[in-house]
Amino acid sequence: MKKHIILLAAIALFAFVKPARAQVDTTAFNGAVAKLDRYNALYIINFTDEKRIRATFRNIDVAMDDTRLKGKLHIELMCCGDGVVVYMKNGIFEPLLKELRSKGVILAQCTNTLDERKIDKSSLFPYISFVPSGPGEVILREYDGWAIMHQ
Repeated sequence: MKKHIILLAAIALFAFVKPARAQVDTTAFNGAVAKLDRYNALYIINFTDEKRIRATFRNIDVAMDDTRLKGKLHIELMCCGDGVVVYMKNGIFEPLLKELRSKGVILAQCTNTLDERKIDKSSLFPYISFVPSGPGEVILREYDGWAIMHQ
């Protein structure tokens, strides 16, 4: 009987012991590898903080300049809520928006925000595209496999 208890205890002990693992050489790590022909990312601005807005623009540029993603990246910049200030003609972001647009970034505005705030589309730059709602755009893009980027 004692032998059976000792044997069961030994089996139980070995079941919970993890084998030693060799250390991984992290100096050889170079990040993820781009395996697809195309990648899609939706960047969202729903705030007025100029520093965060400029950081979003900078992060878009960084992603587009990543050698792994060159020629494979499709980006949409969608503004909703307070982010509507980005696309306003009386705002300060036009030079940056034109630069993003020249790189192929889709500039989209949530129409729901315009309706709620009674903002006429003519108040925005003429090269802005429109989506019915910001949340709807996020849901659809996410289900289509897009990376959703928040700042």
